[in-house]
Amino acid sequence: MTAHEPPALPLRFGYGTNGLADLRLDDALGLLADLGYDGVGLTLDHMHLDPLAPDLAARTRHVARRLDELGLGVTVETGARYVLDPRRKHGPSLLDPAPDDRARRVDLLVRAVRVAADLGAHAVHCFSGAVPDHTDEDTAWKRLTEAFGPVLDAASAAGIPLAVEPEPGHLLATLADFHRLRRALGDPEPLGLTLDIGHCQCLEPLAPADCVREAAPWLRHVQIEDMRRGVHEHLPFGDGEIDFPPVLAALAATGYRGLTVVELPRHSHAGPRFATHSLPYLRKAARLAAERTTGTSTVPSHGDPSATPEGSSTP
Repeated sequence: MTAHEPPALPLRFGYGTNGLADLRLDDALGLLADLGYDGVGLTLDHMHLDPLAPDLAARTRHVARRLDELGLGVTVETGARYVLDPRRKHGPSLLDPAPDDRARRVDLLVRAVRVAADLGAHAVHCFSGAVPDHTDEDTAWKRLTEAFGPVLDAASAAGIPLAVEPEPGHLLATLADFHRLRRALGDPEPLGLTLDIGHCQCLEPLAPADCVREAAPWLRHVQIEDMRRGVHEHLPFGDGEIDFPPVLAALAATGYRGLTVVELPRHSHAGPRFATHSLPYLRKAARLAAERTTGTSTVPSHGDPSATPEGSSTP
């Protein structure tokens, strides 16, 4: 750092393997390390550390060694679309009418906690699921709170935070819904929050930076991408409406030190290119945030400090 550069924000950036689904996991991890990412959001799926295939413990040990060799941190994510049911996206969920189906999702989350402990992950991400047809919301909330019991027990025993994500279209869709769950469960210590910055732009009443500040005490995992108001579509940086420097400044100010993971699950067809473009964008946004915070500037006098960071256009 030169005398004219602001101090770097203490943020750690990762990239989600659900946006690199066409790569073998070893190759995806090597790519992210070579690009300079600090870590990875590892979605347990049939192509990436399948949680239901034989020899899970041995395969997890291999991934742990690989992460250690590459110096990558990790969050375990459980948003695989068809890992439990090849015909139902994200099914079965914690809200399904059949107890056996809800138990399959609970088992997946408990397995994820064990994998996270073996990998040294900083959190396990999960979500509620959408309300099934012919199910009233009170019943859905009752099923959700009951289903979380064994998962929270496993998380507590492993010392791994469980980070619930408000997801548009799901029962638990907003920060207010997260607080409803937290209160219903008695505010258990292992229960935390996954904050998706794009989702804040999509449907929260607060601006994304204000969402970060409001969520700070419960923040255990962060996902990040661009998005437009009212449209749940994960976009490459610069293709949506979010002003990222204030978001990153707010995130750094909370004291959050986990991974901030790029979430572009529908862009796996060009995953390496999007991974390559995303990190420079975030780093420049972080520099702009630091400059605004300290009042310094590294932008040349003929430049525009509010210009969109490089790499923002869709590859």
